[in-house]
This record gives sequence, structure tokens and C-alpha cells, in this order.
Amino acid sequence: MFIFRRYLPQVVYGGIDGIVTTFAVVSGSAGASLSSKVILILGFANLFADGFSMSIGAYMAEKSDIRKGNNPLLVGLITFISFFVIGFIPLTVYVLKFFLNFNTKHDFLISSLATAFGFIFIGFARKKVEHNNKYVILHTLLLGIIAAVVAYVVGELLNSWLS
Repeated sequence: MFIFRRYLPQVVYGGIDGIVTTFAVVSGSAGASLSSKVILILGFANLFADGFSMSIGAYMAEKSDIRKGNNPLLVGLITFISFFVIGFIPLTVYVLKFFLNFNTKHDFLISSLATAFGFIFIGFARKKVEHNNKYVILHTLLLGIIAAVVAYVVGELLNSWLS
């Protein structure tokens, strides 16, 4: 439990960024009416490239901060794992659709609901540390919804302007 508490900031940081950026890809792509194949390609490119970039940034930041005492390699690794695992949530329905021939007309809705549960999970993790903030779960969910709406609208607008 100590290690979880000690590295919880990296779990929250990586998880929030992972789920926000991946769902932004899904939302923007859905708003632009792109195919599931394109959503998967862009989503996984985001998971690996952005997750790697964030983990390197977290590693370098921790290495520069000699006061904390956390292992910089572990900080980077936990950031990447959290980014990837939680960031994978918005892609789940598209992966199932591709590998299991799962067919639905509501891919984006299912992805949105799964993502909402991901934000709630992160909110619960934050609540473990932020005992005084009773709105932390709602706060986390609302920030995710705002990011998703922005990405969807941008995708839809760009699709209509470029068509």
C-alpha cells in the first residue's frame, strides 16, 4: 500500500493524460466520421508515442528533483503503464469490434460510457489521497467530459469545413 500511495501522483497523472488524449482521438475521429480502423491506428499511435513521451518527461523531471527520493526509473515506468492501461479504455470497444467481429452501431456511445467509468476510477484513486475534497470524483469526470466535447466538436467542424 505504501508504494501505491508513494507513486499515486504518477498513476493519476499518467491515467488522466492517457484517457483524455486517447478519448480525444476517439471523439475527434467520431466527430469527423472516420472509420474504426482509423480510430484504432490513431488511438494506438497516441498510446505509444504520447505515453512514451510522458514517461520520459516524468523520468527527467524526477531525476531533476533531488528532494523527492522516488526512483526516477520507476516514476517513468509507472507513468507509462498508467497512461497505457487507463488510456486503453476508450479503445476497448474498437478493439473488440476488430478482433471479435463485435458489431454495433453505438461504438462511440459505448466508448464514451467506458471512458466515463475510467474517469470515475481515477477520481476514486485521487480521493484516496485528497480526503478533504468530497467533489474530486465529479471534478475528474467533468474535466474529462469537457475535453471529450471539445475534441468531438473540433473533429465535426473540421470534417465539415474540409469536405
